[in-house]
Amino acid sequence: MAIVTGASSGIGRELTLLLASQNCRVIAVARRGDRLDEIVSRAAHGNVVPIVGDVTDAETRDAAMNQVLKLGGGRLDLLVNNAGIGGIGPFAEAESQRMRQIMEVNFFAATEWTRAAIPLLKSSTENQSQRCCTPVICNIGSVLGHCAVPDKSEYCASKFALHGWTDSLRAELSSHGIAVVLVSPSTTRSEFFESLVGTDANQQSKSFGSWPPDRVAHSTLAAIKACRREVILSFAGKALVYGDRIAPSLMSKALAKR
Repeated sequence: MAIVTGASSGIGRELTLLLASQNCRVIAVARRGDRLDEIVSRAAHGNVVPIVGDVTDAETRDAAMNQVLKLGGGRLDLLVNNAGIGGIGPFAEAESQRMRQIMEVNFFAATEWTRAAIPLLKSSTENQSQRCCTPVICNIGSVLGHCAVPDKSEYCASKFALHGWTDSLRAELSSHGIAVVLVSPSTTRSEFFESLVGTDANQQSKSFGSWPPDRVAHSTLAAIKACRREVILSFAGKALVYGDRIAPSLMSKALAKR
């Protein structure tokens, strides 16, 4: 059994359908009920259970965990913290609410969903002799959680926080038999940029090796199955991340606003 947040579009939608096609029961969480209904109708074997709500609300989280208790006997195999939002524009010109809103969805919501899910994931490890997979927490990060760029300071901050917390959590949970995977896509071709927070409509986003969401979903599932520590997707995304590690001063000059 799996939980996927931000399941109504983009990576979350494609991953939900992919998991369902492989006979995994998926609790799909998103705000848009009509989108979830469409996913339920498309999903194989009736394997998608929709939960309509905001990932920052405790009631939404409790509803999802209750479905795990009801349908999965309290055992959870996979949590995918995928829900995310962004904003574009100079930090100094933004309202403080942009930072708070992005951090709430991209970072704090992921921590609270994970806190609630850990006991259910541990229950799955206790029955591992009867199961075929290691329980996994998969956090969908970003290449911008490795290398920061201008005009996306709030988004970068949220993904750097997610990255650091994921690394710490991995060390904490390894002795419990729970794998923690960080997937860092570059730009994904989705509706993400149609609902940016506190962003002028004329602001444009620089693309770093964009992939379609189904390709990201397939790579994410492969990383989950292999219990990979971390994967960075796309050639351009890897160039950005490793370029920053090898030559940070040069990369800073290249990325600096003119």
